[in-house]
Amino acid sequence: MAPFCRDQGVGIIPWSPLARGKLARPREATTARSQTDSFGKRLYASMEEADGRVLAALDQVAAARKVPDAQVALAWLLQKEPVIAPIVGATKMQHLEDAVASLEVTLSAEEVRSLEAAYVPHFIAGHD
Repeated sequence: MAPFCRDQGVGIIPWSPLARGKLARPREATTARSQTDSFGKRLYASMEEADGRVLAALDQVAAARKVPDAQVALAWLLQKEPVIAPIVGATKMQHLEDAVASLEVTLSAEEVRSLEAAYVPHFIAGHD
């Protein structure tokens, strides 16, 4: 879909840009949402090992830059044409602050490659 939108000059506004919070907190952290989100579990349960490698790369880039993971994840997304804005579900002021701060983060080609190297596309049973 993205290549078609790019060709036609249509912007994309991605849903769940932080993967239901998975890209915004340490892997071992639990929240009320992570404990009760049955749809999120369907989305990510089968890809836990592959996603762990992506999260490790995200942790490395964020640590090297001394910024939160969420800022790097959103910066990566914002560098992807034809993305024009993410839909950020903010429940705390820090969520908004990270979203705004991500506008100032420009990732190098090497950082982008490191974030993308381990990614495996996700499919939901019955929806692929």
